[in-house]
Amino acid sequence: CLDWSSVTSAVVDMERDIGNALCAEEEDVHVFTHLSHFYGQGCSVYSTYLFRAGHTYKETMQRWQKLKAAGAEAIVRHGGTISHQHGVGTDHAQYLPAEKGELGIEAIKELCQMFDPDGRMNPGKLVP
Repeated sequence: CLDWSSVTSAVVDMERDIGNALCAEEEDVHVFTHLSHFYGQGCSVYSTYLFRAGHTYKETMQRWQKLKAAGAEAIVRHGGTISHQHGVGTDHAQYLPAEKGELGIEAIKELCQMFDPDGRMNPGKLVP
């Protein structure tokens, strides 16, 4: 989610950054965005990007990771959340400290310890 005050600039930056993420490979990326989940303080921003697949699965995955990182970094830079209703997931976990801050991460660790003292539920997925 993004605050209303930053939606426009975040979308512009995100589409630009994703669109330029494969410039070094001389690859074009088509990016389009829509808003959803409207709240009083802001909304969710969903961007979709189309890009040419690489010659191998590994090359395609590396391209996708560059595009995903460009979008996530733009959201974090604009103070947005990367976890909304779908949760964090392993693709977004590296951005969680920027979103939650040191105190927030410590609180999450404490809650995990309280409710899962043996570390059985998805160990190492959300917090190290």
